[in-house]
Amino acid sequence: MNRNLEFNYRIDDETELRLIEQQDAERLNSLIDRNHAHLKEHSAWLKEDHSIDNTRRFINHNLERFADNEGFAIAIWYKGEMAGQIEYNYIDWANRKTEIGFWLGASYQGKGLATRSSRFLVSYAFNELKLNRVEMRCAVENKKSRRICENLGFTKEGIVRQAAWFHDHFVDFVIYGMLANDWRE
Repeated sequence: MNRNLEFNYRIDDETELRLIEQQDAERLNSLIDRNHAHLKEHSAWLKEDHSIDNTRRFINHNLERFADNEGFAIAIWYKGEMAGQIEYNYIDWANRKTEIGFWLGASYQGKGLATRSSRFLVSYAFNELKLNRVEMRCAVENKKSRRICENLGFTKEGIVRQAAWFHDHFVDFVIYGMLANDWRE
């Protein structure tokens, strides 16, 4: 992994992935604020006390994770606008695996951004990081995210009951997995 805190990849003419840095704090915070109700539906990480200070702390923590080679979040940019985020939630080097998570602002859905960004991170995990396994997890009810996993060719490996607390109730998660030997770009 590049230790100079740079990660910038163009996926196509309209879409690019960039490491989230402090200069992005206001944009990221604004995107989250504008999409609070939309994100809350499928995102356990979103808190009611969301603030610019929380966003700045998240960015600092993310940059530390990136520098320590433990995972990282990157912004999905579409036509010059921050559209969402995708990340390696962790990188388990001992077992050569990672987990990808993502979210998009409501107005950016349906454009293939999450699929193309996920495809890129899966390829990067296998080809650049030389990992063996990539997982994606989502709430059973999150049909859009499940469709992305399935369209990328991930295998549905099971359901973890009451896997996460979503604001006022537990939700079941579907686990999808992809192995390096099975990946077809």
